[in-house]
Amino acid sequence: MLWIKALHIVFMASWFAGLFYLPRIFVNLAMVPPGSLAERQRLLLMARKLYRFMTPLGAIALALGLWLWLGYGIGLTGPGNGWMHAKLLIVLLLIAYHAWCRQLLARFEQDQERHGHVWFRWFNEAPVLMLLATVILVVVKPF
Repeated sequence: MLWIKALHIVFMASWFAGLFYLPRIFVNLAMVPPGSLAERQRLLLMARKLYRFMTPLGAIALALGLWLWLGYGIGLTGPGNGWMHAKLLIVLLLIAYHAWCRQLLARFEQDQERHGHVWFRWFNEAPVLMLLATVILVVVKPF
């Protein structure tokens, strides 16, 4: 079980690295001046490659987490496992955030994204808050 837990943490951290960096690329894309086609294309290429790289990392992190939860029963039943329900809610929010990033990337690719760089700076903070909440839930187990 400890190997599965260690791998879950590694893949989760790797997925989060992508969730932190992709919106930073979006910030830069939102700041590209009109007519800077080469810069825009380079940033889009970086965003596409990062998304393709981070998606399997997230899937593996989720699979390992399910293995820990359902296979080993971590947080599955009994009193004091409310933290797991809260963590699962955050995981669902992270999956939605990941999918939203794909939609935003598609809008950038079609040159239809209208949010400014300030909006993307705020958008970039969501995974930080979700990581903080998840770590507190898993380590402290407040309920």
